[in-house]
Amino acid sequence: MPDPSIETSPSAFPHTPAPPSNPGAKSALMIVFLVVFIDLLGFGIVIPLLSIYGDKYVSPLIGSKEGLLHGVILGVLMASFSAMQFFFAPVWGRLSDRVGRRPILLIGLVGSVLFYLLFGYASDLPAEREWAGLALALLFVSRIGAGVAGATIATAQAVIADCTTPERRKHGMALIGAAFGIGFTFGPLVGFASLSGVRNHDGVIGYSAALLSFGALILGLILLPETRRFGTAPPLQRKWFDWGATRKVLTSPMLGPIVLIFFLATLGFGGFEPTLALLIKDALGMEKRDTFLMFAYVGFVLVMTQGVLYRRLANRLSEVTFMAMGISLMALGLLLLGGVTWMAADPSTTWGMKLGGMLVSMTLAVVGFAFLTPSAQALISRRGDPEKQGEILGVNQSASALARILGPIFGVGLYFLPPKHLLPYIFGAALLVVMLPLLPRIRRSDAVK
Repeated sequence: MPDPSIETSPSAFPHTPAPPSNPGAKSALMIVFLVVFIDLLGFGIVIPLLSIYGDKYVSPLIGSKEGLLHGVILGVLMASFSAMQFFFAPVWGRLSDRVGRRPILLIGLVGSVLFYLLFGYASDLPAEREWAGLALALLFVSRIGAGVAGATIATAQAVIADCTTPERRKHGMALIGAAFGIGFTFGPLVGFASLSGVRNHDGVIGYSAALLSFGALILGLILLPETRRFGTAPPLQRKWFDWGATRKVLTSPMLGPIVLIFFLATLGFGGFEPTLALLIKDALGMEKRDTFLMFAYVGFVLVMTQGVLYRRLANRLSEVTFMAMGISLMALGLLLLGGVTWMAADPSTTWGMKLGGMLVSMTLAVVGFAFLTPSAQALISRRGDPEKQGEILGVNQSASALARILGPIFGVGLYFLPPKHLLPYIFGAALLVVMLPLLPRIRRSDAVK
């Protein structure tokens, strides 16, 4: 049966009417899709090479190319974006309730343009000790600022809520997920095109991302309507952070284990993503622009798995079965990536063998993650109180954001420790194996619900 600690009688909440018919709703949905898609293009351009650019300045600054300190600095740089999203997503969302959605989204896009320009400038500074401190500081500022500016995703979701009935809400929210997946697929391809034929001008990546964000800003200024309807209902009095509600979700036997699995899976994957560019460079010797093709492949696998394979299997398999498959595939993929690090150290291993091992490993890890994440989210939503969907799913998203903060710190920090860059993949696989004993408990609680 449902956990009484999170269950509240529906009669305690007033009925929320469906949004009235709005002739501009369809236009607003499409513009939000385009704005999020273009902004994610900018994110997809920058993220594949962020660790490499950071490495360019960390090494001369601390006088070492290896070691825990080197890895932790890069990990914190990678994590700074997610840290700002963790703190500012609820702030922007609540502010949009007061002043409207349109100004918040436009402010976020202005910030993205400015901070991507700063990223481009920092990336072009000389990789010499006298410049390294300034360059690294500007990279941190640019990523922190981009995280604050990009935390308007909650506002974009609020636009979806403004424009859809409760019955069509999930279809509207799917637009945000589609924009994320497609943007992350094509962003690296745009980055590849930007670097083609360009040498010793790393700033072109930041400038390309700024240009795309500027395009999204122009679209928003011209076409994005205000969807917030003021005066239709009294504003809800909510705390900025409700730790009591968070505690109830995390201690619920119905929901707590699923949130824990989602956190650990994201932590393991969060250690995989930022080290991927480093491993591609170290194991395959690829140029920076070719790294984008590998990240585009990751995005393509993610889109195809969730958009095609998952949907075809959804009517046949339960969420817990999907989660078990996802954990197993992710663990196997990460272990094989660890094997790639050993292959790279063996001079008898051909480049083709290393590339094949990398592609197989990446595919398994990404397919596993694509199986696990929507299943955990759907199970949490299905088990949660219908009157508290946003609150309960928000706790899960907070756990995910925290994992994305910690993942790069652990992953990149471990990458620069011996032996042979193996540790982050062993660490990720071990986290996943720890989850397996939780699955029978989740399945049993689902059966008695």
